[in-house]
Amino acid sequence: MHLPNDSPSGTWRQLLRGPYLGTATVLAGGVALYATNVYLTTSLLPTAIEEIGGQRYYAWTTTVFLVASVISSMLVTNLLTARGPRGAYLIGLAVFAVGTAACSVSPTMELFLAGRMIQGLGGGLLAGLGYAVINAALPKHLWTRGAALVSAMWGVGTFAGPAIGGVFAQLSIWRWAFGILIIATVAVAVLVPSALPPHTAGVATETPVPALSLALLTAAAAMVSIAGILSNLMVTAAMVGSAVMILVAFVAADRRAAHGILPPSTFSGSSLKWVYLTIVVLAVASTAEMFIPLFGQRLAGLSPIAAGFLGAALALGWTLGEVPSASATAPGVVRRIVVCGPILVAVGLGIMAAFVADHAGVGVLIAWTIGLLVAGVGIGIAWPHLAVAAMTSVAEPGEGPRASAAINTVQLIANAFGAALAGVLVNIGEPSVLRSAQLLLFSFAAIAIIGAAFAGRALPRRRTTADNREAGLSGVANGPRPDRPTRA
Repeated sequence: MHLPNDSPSGTWRQLLRGPYLGTATVLAGGVALYATNVYLTTSLLPTAIEEIGGQRYYAWTTTVFLVASVISSMLVTNLLTARGPRGAYLIGLAVFAVGTAACSVSPTMELFLAGRMIQGLGGGLLAGLGYAVINAALPKHLWTRGAALVSAMWGVGTFAGPAIGGVFAQLSIWRWAFGILIIATVAVAVLVPSALPPHTAGVATETPVPALSLALLTAAAAMVSIAGILSNLMVTAAMVGSAVMILVAFVAADRRAAHGILPPSTFSGSSLKWVYLTIVVLAVASTAEMFIPLFGQRLAGLSPIAAGFLGAALALGWTLGEVPSASATAPGVVRRIVVCGPILVAVGLGIMAAFVADHAGVGVLIAWTIGLLVAGVGIGIAWPHLAVAAMTSVAEPGEGPRASAAINTVQLIANAFGAALAGVLVNIGEPSVLRSAQLLLFSFAAIAIIGAAFAGRALPRRRTTADNREAGLSGVANGPRPDRPTRA
């Protein structure tokens, strides 16, 4: 059944046919470029470092990309104000293309990292614009469909990235994989002038950029990244400790800032800070996937394309878990789902860690795949409910949209730190790839367990009439029930 044009929910036919097809293609294409690039780079990186060297900087390829994405994502609103949807997209696509071209021709890891940083600046703009432009480029009755289409592009990237990167790496022409990205970027850019509205003149108010908060976050991520290439464990520990202190300074600075990265409710008595901390743990744990293709090639002898798809197993589990979980609405069920999420992540990573071995055979690879799928499902089942919790945990109702928008920023920040920390753990385990894999997987499993405690406070248990009746009856028979706290 097709809804009329003024329907509040719209239809897929209305979005993907007629005048909005070009708009939908640009919005989805920008995010698809970002998502595909993530998995494409991960799948071809083991082959690339054999040519250009720099294995100790392996994790930096993700960290610099994500830190740059965080910085540019903070500029999306101001760029839209200054250039409008059309101009903002063309700038984002141009920067992304320049960074991708730099990666494709880099003769050394240092230049490759510079290209990744430029890519991150463009990618952060594209990822943010994919959602920010929906309300300006589409009618209201298509906003929900547009957001769903943009979000679905991560699923496209999960398969397109490993396929493209793996095939070109296997053919020993990994640089051409970035060439395919450039061609796709140009194709999207060609559609922009006709698909998106131009800049409209008028009184515009720019949002202040939290420069101090961003500088502190960047410094902390840099400290952890540098720690990952040091051979002295004492110095490494000191660098990580310094990064923690800088993060404390970031919290203090952001709390005092009039326009910080995080909404004010994060620092109040609300449960929002626990929601964000749970998201941080899940996002950090997800960065283990960046090393999976390397482990697959070095420990199991997999081809680049097979190792790339192994690395995408966690993302696949994320999608498989998210879809059915989103239909849960009962508060008690939702709370149990969210608390179980980090536990499943720990179990999944623990399974892979327990079976990781040199010269891994088919049975071991199956165990790895199962472990990664379980870990991904753990993230997926909790994620949609954490997004809702962020919007409903604010002290002031007006903060809801800002709290929701901050989820993407928190995720990017956590991904950047997770990638840096993963690099530290892997480098500590060198020269043994087996020891590096065990150290990374067991450590991240332990971090995920901590996330279960955060999740319990993110969605605090609330008494219902039935709960009170049960607690009263139990109290008469057995005394107090410590498992039913009254915390709101």
